[in-house]
Amino acid sequence: MERPSLEINLPDTHEDGKLYVVDSLNNLNKLNVCPDDSQHSLDEEENTCGTGENMAGSNTRNQCLFFVTFILTLIISLALVSFVIFLIIQTRNKMDQISSRLLSEKKNIEELKKINNILLKHLNQSGTKD
Repeated sequence: MERPSLEINLPDTHEDGKLYVVDSLNNLNKLNVCPDDSQHSLDEEENTCGTGENMAGSNTRNQCLFFVTFILTLIISLALVSFVIFLIIQTRNKMDQISSRLLSEKKNIEELKKINNILLKHLNQSGTKD
């Protein structure tokens, strides 16, 4: 593809000069708006007669992809939060079981201490009588 000249050379006729100036300014505007590597995509857009079908299809595809990704992220986040809540509830139940066992064991230990004290008193009293 031939690069347009940045110099404005007006031809002899006034009408042809106006058309050349407008065309040169349009080419200059395209060069300023689009870098060299995107000039190819600009040419393709001109070939589709400016309908923008490629752009609209790509934009719709990107929006759909974003929406699907967003929904999947929400579903995964919801699953993880539900799993964490489940683990918290399970841990709480286990802690309640352990604390109830500790309380019952504490009561058993206190009863054993009382029985031990009663036995020691009984042994001490029977030992002094002998």
